[in-house]
Amino acid sequence: MDKLVTFSQPPTNAIVGCATTALTAAEKVLFKQMRPAGLILFARNIASPSQVFVLVDEFKSVTDNQYALVLIDQEGGRVSRLPKPYWRIPPSPTEFAKLYQESPKSAIRACEINYQLIGADLKRVGINVNCAPMLDIPQADASTVVTDRALGDTPQSVIALGQATITGLQLSGVEPVIKHGPGHGRGTTDSHKALPVVNADLDTLAKWDFLPFEHFKNQSMLMTAHILYAAIDNQHPGTLSRKVINEVLREHIGFDGLIMTDDIDMHALSGTTANKAVQALDAGCDLVLQCSGKIEDLQALEPALQTLTGNALMRTQIAATKASASLSKIDDATLLEELTELISSNGMPV
Repeated sequence: MDKLVTFSQPPTNAIVGCATTALTAAEKVLFKQMRPAGLILFARNIASPSQVFVLVDEFKSVTDNQYALVLIDQEGGRVSRLPKPYWRIPPSPTEFAKLYQESPKSAIRACEINYQLIGADLKRVGINVNCAPMLDIPQADASTVVTDRALGDTPQSVIALGQATITGLQLSGVEPVIKHGPGHGRGTTDSHKALPVVNADLDTLAKWDFLPFEHFKNQSMLMTAHILYAAIDNQHPGTLSRKVINEVLREHIGFDGLIMTDDIDMHALSGTTANKAVQALDAGCDLVLQCSGKIEDLQALEPALQTLTGNALMRTQIAATKASASLSKIDDATLLEELTELISSNGMPV
């Protein structure tokens, strides 16, 4: 890896959302004071390529951080934040999972091309991190929040297509975030709405759910799952659990990269924004993710934050260094033609 980037001043341990397509006056004041490590974008923040580029540049200027992590969830299918007509709507990850059952080689190559094209779309507007691949392995009764987005229903498929996703993104200079560690595939409830409870024993989880995360333990970033794993910690959801963060993710799985929370204000977690953030950081998470874009939520978060130091700062530097990779020159039309050819026989949308 290249020499680590150096922040002009260490940021605080948060990644935040903003309200609209440009920073408001209140956001500028708050972000200048808060100095969050990163920004996450949603459809509400995106109108055109030039607008996104300006928004990203503005955030970096306000926070005095040219190496800010700029995130998005651009998985494909229903989780696609970049709208037509400026961008292609990529196929859902589930389409590559279907193709994998017929032709693993074709699925892997198609998936890699797809995410290389996604990565190029992102990098060209200043977005340097994609919250993908999702490594959750859905069970038959899993919530559609997982089944509609899964890369397969076995560790083998998820690992193979997860690697293709990572390779494709990194070829375009975009750094991936593996999610939702240590596994959301047994959740029968949408954690955006309520707290899922998983009762599987630790041995079962270790032999199935944890495997993709173990395989990718050397990646730079991981997002947690808001799930209560009863066999591990029956008192605290994974994001807020020292046992899940330290004993499972760090020790058992061996992940030593940057651990960020899923959106701290999803309804799976209860309590105030600040209280949840403090619990997550105390549990061992490096960064808190707050996505609502509401100024009152951001103001509530700020008192819980601290300037990054030690291992958390080092992990953020490593992630920012990798996210600073350049976009290699690619021929989009040729890649898209190959992708179309690979998947047309399966009836997949391009």
